[in-house]
Amino acid sequence: MSSNKPVPDYELADTVELTTAEQVRAISDPLRTTILGLLHERAATVTELATAVGRPKSTVAHHVKVLTEAGILRVVRTRRVRAIEERFYGRAARMFFVGLGRQGADGQLPHDFNDFEVAAQESKPAYDAGEMRSFIRHARIPDERAAEFWQQVDALIHTFDQLPRAGGTTYGFTVGLYPIGDYPTLPPAEDEG
Repeated sequence: MSSNKPVPDYELADTVELTTAEQVRAISDPLRTTILGLLHERAATVTELATAVGRPKSTVAHHVKVLTEAGILRVVRTRRVRAIEERFYGRAARMFFVGLGRQGADGQLPHDFNDFEVAAQESKPAYDAGEMRSFIRHARIPDERAAEFWQQVDALIHTFDQLPRAGGTTYGFTVGLYPIGDYPTLPPAEDEG
């Protein structure tokens, strides 16, 4: 794919909040998250997706149907191939999120899936090969400052999300910001004067 084409090759919303348990369950399946990742590059047919993931077309069609019924995927264009209308699927948004601490009216909205668990599984071969780039830092800061910092991270995520897909290697990019309740802290410094 040319390095100057927009990613993906169809219009989509920037973000969508997942508000039902059905939507959160739909994106929590590893094969479905892979499908969503592939559709971040360009729209694709069920046949193309099945080829990419090495799974039967009927299996991929089922997962695409689940994502479509949950409003996470949609048909972005069609084309006629002989007597059959071929559908190209795309994401409804670049990013999906579950609002922090929010529950549905019935209290059944599950938490968003743990991106770090997915990243840990995906990154193991890179770690074993000595190709893993990561870091962890801790800072004792006010909640407002953490929110400001996350806005900066969010802008970087959007930049990464919109990079043209032109390279030969796929890279994972995982970030997180989370409170730690029992992290040790130093006692107040003694006044040296």
